Amino acid sequence: MAKRPRIAVVGSANIDLTTFTNQFPKPGETIFGQKFDLGFGGKGANQAVAARLCGAEVFMVARVGSDLFGPATIENFRKQGIDPTHVKQVEGLSSGVAPIFVEPNGQNRILVVKGANDALKPADVDAAAEILKSADCIVLQFEIPVATVYYTIEFARKHGIRCILNPAPAQPVDLGALKDLDYFVPNETEAETITGSPVKNVEDAKKCAENLVAGGIRRVIITLGANGSLLSSRDGGEHVPPFVVNAIDSTGAGDAFIGSFAVFLGEGVPEKEAVRRANLYAGLSTTGVGTQKSFYDRARFDAEWAKRS
Repeated sequence: MAKRPRIAVVGSANIDLTTFTNQFPKPGETIFGQKFDLGFGGKGANQAVAARLCGAEVFMVARVGSDLFGPATIENFRKQGIDPTHVKQVEGLSSGVAPIFVEPNGQNRILVVKGANDALKPADVDAAAEILKSADCIVLQFEIPVATVYYTIEFARKHGIRCILNPAPAQPVDLGALKDLDYFVPNETEAETITGSPVKNVEDAKKCAENLVAGGIRRVIITLGANGSLLSSRDGGEHVPPFVVNAIDSTGAGDAFIGSFAVFLGEGVPEKEAVRRANLYAGLSTTGVGTQKSFYDRARFDAEWAKRS
């Protein structure tokens, strides 16, 4: 039986407000959407749920608002089997929200209002130090203050804990602060924004990843949506092909990749196979609507993996 990994997610928790529409309104115009869905989201929370559904023991370090969404978010973590001991409400701030607009082809556009996520500080990482030290892997994103991200990377390095950073939403980064980071996992848009190099195809992704590795990051994975992913390290780069699925909503697919990848690595799965499995897990998430609600549990995933691998 595979080892059960312990995954700590230091990151965001949002409420997703998803609207499905055939077109977008012009300035000053009001149109009818096709459908609306409300769900729990935020990149950090999504990655935590994906990791939990894949079988890991998961701990969340996050901040939520003093609104009606705050207690509901904490309760959702409990229902999902995620330890919310270090998820706290912040007085006077709203919870993070993410209005999401989805086109008929499954492509999405997302606005994020960070709210209480911006109140997660390095001191909160110190307050959660004991539980973080027990983790096999710490997962981070950019929906919390970048100073907290860098501080947590240093914490992971100091204590010999594997660390995965999903630099989303993209923003300028200090490569020096990411030196020796275990995994840097942007999608093609984020990689392009961060490096200034175009990422339109697999060859572009290879060049972009090589530049990031040359900057001191140990391993880079650029997720390429329907084109799979690109794995790169100091030993070179390799394209890992996708699995064919009937995608209807790509929201949260990158989070599904990150959360599942952390678990597969923690179970001792070889790196390339862990990426392949995460490709499938992310692809399967696009066959359902929403983020956390579209993620497969481990039994369903294993059945699909057995058929497709």
